[in-house]
Amino acid sequence: MSTKAKILIVDDEANTLASLARAFRLAGHEAVVCDNATRALELARTEPFDLILSDVVMPRRDGLTLLEDLKNAGVSAPVVMMSGQAHIEMAVRATRLGALDFLEKPLSTDKLLVTVANALKLTRLETENKDLRTRVGKHTLVFRGETMKRVMAQIERVAASEVRVCIYGETGTGKELVARTLHEKSLRSTGPFVTLNCAAVPAELIESELFGHEKGSFTGAAQRHTGKFEQAHRGTLFLDEIGDMPLAMQAKLLRVLEEGEVERIGGDKPISVNVRVVVATHRNLEQLVETGGFRRDLYHRVVVFPVGLPPLRRRAEDLPALVEHFVLQVSAQNGWKPIAFANGAIDALKEYAWPGNIRELRNVVERLLLLSGAEVDAAAVELALPAAHANRGTAAIQALGGNSAGALAERVLKFERAEVLRELERHELNITQTAKALGLERSHLYKKCQQLGIDLKSLEGRTG
Repeated sequence: MSTKAKILIVDDEANTLASLARAFRLAGHEAVVCDNATRALELARTEPFDLILSDVVMPRRDGLTLLEDLKNAGVSAPVVMMSGQAHIEMAVRATRLGALDFLEKPLSTDKLLVTVANALKLTRLETENKDLRTRVGKHTLVFRGETMKRVMAQIERVAASEVRVCIYGETGTGKELVARTLHEKSLRSTGPFVTLNCAAVPAELIESELFGHEKGSFTGAAQRHTGKFEQAHRGTLFLDEIGDMPLAMQAKLLRVLEEGEVERIGGDKPISVNVRVVVATHRNLEQLVETGGFRRDLYHRVVVFPVGLPPLRRRAEDLPALVEHFVLQVSAQNGWKPIAFANGAIDALKEYAWPGNIRELRNVVERLLLLSGAEVDAAAVELALPAAHANRGTAAIQALGGNSAGALAERVLKFERAEVLRELERHELNITQTAKALGLERSHLYKKCQQLGIDLKSLEGRTG
């Protein structure tokens, strides 16, 4: 146990306190002893402990009562219970009250230290994951460059108003994220944020989705359905891909925007709604207006303040920050340890056109984290990018050193490693199939992975 921890030991027997304190101190920890539950609760409330080890059977207030009191007091330190009169019911109750483990006396020093080590490791992991979740919030706009700073300035300017915003941008550029940011910075931030992708809903269902319907109003309407406008009351309604909304529905949407009222399908009275509508599209609405695909009057209602999002290929300066963000996000979601991207890997990512924009970048980062070892290198990136299929071998080798940098043998080894990783990914880490695809025996593939620094156990852990 190399990490020093502060441990509170609670027991009414002086000999037990002395022996446990000595064992922990010899293992490099700080031990604080206490002979009753009342004093232990006071200490736990006022001092930070990494672990609390408590006896169950004690006079006046027992260990299970202490466990409950610690929980009610908001003490977050993990608690391990111990008893010389242990039975199943006692252990079950302790676990239900939140005990991390239950040990029987007499205690084995080795088992005790292992239990403590595991408890401290679990606590550290929980702290790290909580920190990661805080740092990589799901709805975070990540940028460093001037292009997105200008976009953010527009968002800040318009957010606090009730002006309707239209967000333009290619698929995957983060239009919904911008809309959510607008909502969170607005005076409606405490209200709901409701979304509807107009392109994803069949034409015959979009009216019901937006305005709702009454029970029995049409075949299949088994119960009343509250529409998106009602759901978004006193909040924000984000209509994505507004350019794909059918013309007949556009006329009904226009009426709602003008009157501030909706009427459910099958309903007989209008319902007042207080909603800020934000729309987005990857299409040219002005052109659609000219060709008759989008109503001119609706256009002037929804495109009051246009915000244009640049594609990722024009945001090269943001790419390192985005990669770091997705590494932390994906690692936190999967319980992985974050790994670094080499400078060459970042350079390789910058050279790609990113037709799928930020959404595609996240998918590529996730794939690379799944199949890379201690570091993501340029060859792995080149092999993971769809656009590199035609010249994968050349691109990978050039990315690792160009025409002159580095020894040829080193470049060949790095390219070989990337090829083995690619086949492992293609065959979902099936060693037999991967070996067959590479023309190797299973035993030779294991040796090859060792030579190339590919940790198969680590890869299995990431996919498990």
